[in-house]
Amino acid sequence: MGGGDDMRTAHVVWTGRQGFTAHNGRGHQVTMDVPEPTSGDAGATPKELVLMGLGGCTGMDVVSILHRMRQPLESFALDLECEDDQEHPRVFRRVHITYRLNGQGLDPDRAYRAVQLSMEKYCGVSAMIAHTARITWTVEVNGKPYTAAPQS
Repeated sequence: MGGGDDMRTAHVVWTGRQGFTAHNGRGHQVTMDVPEPTSGDAGATPKELVLMGLGGCTGMDVVSILHRMRQPLESFALDLECEDDQEHPRVFRRVHITYRLNGQGLDPDRAYRAVQLSMEKYCGVSAMIAHTARITWTVEVNGKPYTAAPQS
């Protein structure tokens, strides 16, 4: 869904102690660091950036899908939590995402379907993380947890 080129580039420069600045091929930059006292705590850690990237990837999908469904999305936030392995390389083992969507007239079934399509078909970041971690998710629409309508 998010589109993009098949080839991506990055240039990463050490800034001292444990800090790095990463530049993508389109002129954007991100600062990475680790907390005090090991370093200056000048930015997110690389693993935090991966978790944030997951939120951005699936979030962009959901917005795009709901737009095509002509759903009235007024605000949208995602909360992500992850648990790492205890042994190195300490990969993600569990990730949980809470999708919080708001909009007057937003259909909860369509909102859930948009999330489902992102997580099961479109989000490349979740597909990569799913190789090592169990990803679970919940959906809230206008402050209410999503529950499927009873089947008749």
